[in-house]
Amino acid sequence: MGSKGQVLAALDTVSVNEAVGWAHKLDGAVAGLKLGLEFFLANGQLGYRRISATGIPIFLDLKLHDIPNTVAGAVKAIAPLQPSILTVHAGGGLAMMQAARESAAEQADKLKLKRPRIVGVTVLTSLDDKDLSAVGQTGPASDQVKRLAELTRSAGLDGIVCSPHEIEALRRDMGEEFLLVVPGVRPSGSDAGDQKRVRTPADAAKAGADYLVIGRPITQAADPRDAASRIVLEVGSALGQAAQ
Repeated sequence: MGSKGQVLAALDTVSVNEAVGWAHKLDGAVAGLKLGLEFFLANGQLGYRRISATGIPIFLDLKLHDIPNTVAGAVKAIAPLQPSILTVHAGGGLAMMQAARESAAEQADKLKLKRPRIVGVTVLTSLDDKDLSAVGQTGPASDQVKRLAELTRSAGLDGIVCSPHEIEALRRDMGEEFLLVVPGVRPSGSDAGDQKRVRTPADAAKAGADYLVIGRPITQAADPRDAASRIVLEVGSALGQAAQ
C-alpha cells in the first residue's frame, strides 16, 4: 500500500464464505480489502483470519471509541491480526488517540510485527451539516473535519478518514505524508446509498486521496474483478492526465 488513489474494496457482509469469495476474485485487482464492525462482530478473529489468509492487506474499520485505557487494550488485542490500517474515532480525543498509537507501537515491538497504521475517523460520510447541528455541532462539516484532523496529527496518528469533499483542503494543510482514507466514493452513475458527501474515484484521486474505499459498486457488480479493474484504470488515467 503506497501511492495516491489506491482502491480498497469494502467487503460489507457478515458471511465469511462470501467475503472469501470476493477476496479471491479481487486478489491483484485492488490494493486491499476493508472489513468493518459488522463482519468482525459476527465472525471475530477466526473470520478475520480467513480473509487475511489470502495475503491481501486488510483495512480493519472498527472505529474504536472509548476511554483511553480501553482503546489501548482493544488495540493490543487486535495487533496480532496485523491489519494494515486500523480506525479509531478522532472524536474520542487526544489522550485516547495517543493511547491507541502507543499500544500499537508497543505490541508491534513486543511481537516483532509491523505496526498497523492508525487513522482517525473525522465526520462520517452519512452525516451532513444538518445532522451535525442536531447533535450540537455548529458550523459546517468541513470545519469539524479540519479540527479533528489537526487533533489526530497532534496525537501522532498516521492520518484520517474523511469525505471526498475535504480532500483538497486537508492535503494542503496536513501535507503529503498524512494519510487520507476516503469513503463516499462512487463511480459515475452509481447509487450513493446512505452516504451524503460523495465524489467519483477519479476526482477523489486527483484531489489527493491516498486510499479510495469502494464497496457496492465493486462487490455487487456482475463481475467484481472487472468492476474493480475499471475503477483502477479510471483512477490511473486521471492521475496520469493530472501529472501532464
